[in-house]
Amino acid sequence: MNSPNLFPIFLKAKGRRCLVVGGGAVAEEKIRGLLAAGMMPTVVSPEVTPTIALWARDLLIRWEQRNFREDDLNGTSLVIAAQSQPSANTLIYRAASAANVLCNAVDDPEHCDFYYSAVVRRGPLQIAISTSGLSPALAQRLRGELEERYPPEYSGWVEELGAIRCELKKLPMDTELRRWLLHLYADDSAFQRFLCESSAAVTHTLEDAS
Repeated sequence: MNSPNLFPIFLKAKGRRCLVVGGGAVAEEKIRGLLAAGMMPTVVSPEVTPTIALWARDLLIRWEQRNFREDDLNGTSLVIAAQSQPSANTLIYRAASAANVLCNAVDDPEHCDFYYSAVVRRGPLQIAISTSGLSPALAQRLRGELEERYPPEYSGWVEELGAIRCELKKLPMDTELRRWLLHLYADDSAFQRFLCESSAAVTHTLEDAS
């Protein structure tokens, strides 16, 4: 099996129109990821799960309680075809291709312009794993291994690295020196120092509270 050449990007998705066709458990999983990216998807399906209905009630999504129409694609950046019938998802893919809209037909790599990746999220740090749709199970296993390798504390550390980078950019210094310092602050020993300092700060806070 020939795997496609993929262009890996992290898309600023907030504010972009997205369409999800389907209202079952699979659609719910895809919608959850879209919401995490700051999108407000439109869901087209006669029926939806209780969670999707709750999201619609809370105005996190827009729910059109009907079947898919091709004009649903108007003004849409991407579409997720998550219906239970593969043939229906194929029709949506073809309509999306004709409208020049990126489409992901769930569990049908042949009819996908993009794939969902397995993602490790540590605040601003995101590590995405893709097997080009060939083995989602492998991607999930690798995600578990990376979650152990990069603990939740990386979230605060990345925030701190961002603040350090901003401060260094304000200082008049040689470009190579700045680059060397940025790499120095980002190495594993710097992370270990961050953990120690964070632990000490928590201990002092608890002592002060007592």
